[in-house]
Amino acid sequence: MKKIVTILGARPQFVKAAVLSRVIASYQEIEEIIVHTGQHYDNNMSAVFFEEMQIPIPKYQLNINGMNHGAMTGQMLEKVEEILIKEQPNAVVVYGDTNSTLAGALAAQKLGIKVVHIEAGLRSFNMRMPEEVNRILTDRISSLLLCPTDSALENLNKEGFQHHNIRIVKSGDIMKDAVVFYRQMAETKATVLQQQKLKSNDFVLATIHRQENTDDITVLKKIFEGLTAIHQQKQVVMPLHPRTKAVLKKNGLEYPITFIDPVGYFDMLALLKHCSLVVTDSGGLQKEAFFNQKNCLIARQETEWTELVTYGFAVLVASNPQKMFQKFIEFATKKMDFSLPLFGHNVGEEVYKEIKAILD
Repeated sequence: MKKIVTILGARPQFVKAAVLSRVIASYQEIEEIIVHTGQHYDNNMSAVFFEEMQIPIPKYQLNINGMNHGAMTGQMLEKVEEILIKEQPNAVVVYGDTNSTLAGALAAQKLGIKVVHIEAGLRSFNMRMPEEVNRILTDRISSLLLCPTDSALENLNKEGFQHHNIRIVKSGDIMKDAVVFYRQMAETKATVLQQQKLKSNDFVLATIHRQENTDDITVLKKIFEGLTAIHQQKQVVMPLHPRTKAVLKKNGLEYPITFIDPVGYFDMLALLKHCSLVVTDSGGLQKEAFFNQKNCLIARQETEWTELVTYGFAVLVASNPQKMFQKFIEFATKKMDFSLPLFGHNVGEEVYKEIKAILD
C-alpha cells in the first residue's frame, strides 16, 4: 500500500485535511500518517475536537510553537525530516501557507520525496507577509500543485511554472467540501446563538487578528472606528482573538461592540449562517462567508481570493472606517447570486484522484 504523510499546523488546516482523510479512508488504497507540528497552539484542539469533527488523531505531535519564524521553521524541518526518514512515505501533503507548510515541503524535497501542495498558486503580492514567502517557496519545490481557483492557476502561469517539471491542476477549494460536510453537524452541536441570544440576520460577524492590523495601533483604531459605526446600526459580534485582546488591553482601548470568547468551528459556522454580513481580515473566513451566501468586508489591503472581489461578493476596505460603513450600507440592500461555481464541486475526490495518480 502506498503511504503519504500529511503535515498540519493550525486548526483550519485540520478542518480542510479532514475532507481528504475521509476520502482516503473510503477507498482504503493509501495509508495516511498525520503530523501536527503544533504551530498554532489552540485550546479548542483537544481530544473532543478530533472526536466531534471526525478528524483522525495525528500520529505525531511535535508541539513546536511560540518562537520566531526562523527558529520555528528550523525546528519543524529537523523533526519532520526525522519522521519522514522513519516512515518512508511516497509523498508528503501540505496545505496553505504556514511555517508548517514550508517546513514539511522542504524536508520532503531534500529527501527526494514528492510534495503535494493543496491551495497552491494563491498570491497576495505582499512580500512583507510571511505567508506569501511560504506559499511561493512551497509551490516551487512541489511535484503536484492543486489550485483552488482560476486566478491561482493564472498566477502560476505568469510566474513560469508551466516550464518546470510540476503537475498543475485546478482542483477547486477543499474548504468548500468541509463547510458543506460540517454545516449539518453544526445545526445540532452549535450553542453560541442561544448563549449570546442572537437572532438570524440581526447581527454582523467580525474577526480581526492579522499582525498587520494588530501591530499598528493607528490601523487597529481605524478598523474599530468602522466597526463601532456599523454597531450603531446593527449589532457587531466579534469572537476576540487573544492577540487582538492583548493589544486592546495594553492600550486601554474599549469599544461598544459585542466581544465574545473565541469559538469552535461549529459555533463559527452557526454565526456565519445566521449573520447578515462578515467583516474580517481572515483569508479562510472570506470564503466561508461566500459558502454561507454572505457578503464580506475585507479589512486588508489585498486578498488572495480575488474572485470574491471581482464578482462583487467582497470588498477590500482595509482600515478605512468611512468605506467600511459605506459598504455595509450598500450590502444591506444588495442581492447577489451565490450559486456561481467559483470554487469547484466534490473537491476532495478530485484531490484524491490527483494524489493517487502521482503515487502510481
